[in-house]
Amino acid sequence: MKFIIAKKIGMSQVFAQDGTVIPVTVLQAGPLTVTQVKTVENDGYQAVQVGFGSKKAKHTTKPMQGHLKDLGLFSVIKEFRTTDTYERGQKLTVEQFTAGESVDATGVSIGRGFAGVVKRHGFHGSPATHGHKDQLRMPGSLASKRQGPVAKGKRMGGHMGVDRVTIKNLTVVEIDTANNILKVKGAVPGATGAIVTVKTSK
Repeated sequence: MKFIIAKKIGMSQVFAQDGTVIPVTVLQAGPLTVTQVKTVENDGYQAVQVGFGSKKAKHTTKPMQGHLKDLGLFSVIKEFRTTDTYERGQKLTVEQFTAGESVDATGVSIGRGFAGVVKRHGFHGSPATHGHKDQLRMPGSLASKRQGPVAKGKRMGGHMGVDRVTIKNLTVVEIDTANNILKVKGAVPGATGAIVTVKTSK
């Protein structure tokens, strides 16, 4: 499994050879540094821990400084379950990906605050006339009188966004190894500057 941690720069477009416009998300992907290799013998499972970005010592706990003392301090540390072989201090870059392959992008969606049912769930609302008053964007009935309490999971207004979202099977369009840039077709979850995890699709 190939993976990398990236920072979302924004959206752009790439022109194919036939002139077709391809909307892409530009990601500052890596480089990653392997900070720990976990094994079944020592940890009960096999995984690799990697660091991305940079961080000041005053913003890092003493235990974490000791854990990373010979590698530098990282703003993001994540763990990936994998059976591949890695070594502590190894660098991972965008060179491992190739144009045309499919990847899954995971990030935290943009927060929308408290949203109603029309925006949050796509309700169509009520008619604007014929006896309706102040009901245009309301959800309507929540339950029957005989039923009693409102059923769990009922779609209502509430906090929208800030959810962990995975977009699957995005196509890698371009790779810039010199600047660690990865361009994938379509949109990726999160605001500009958000941290995104990119993995090869299963």
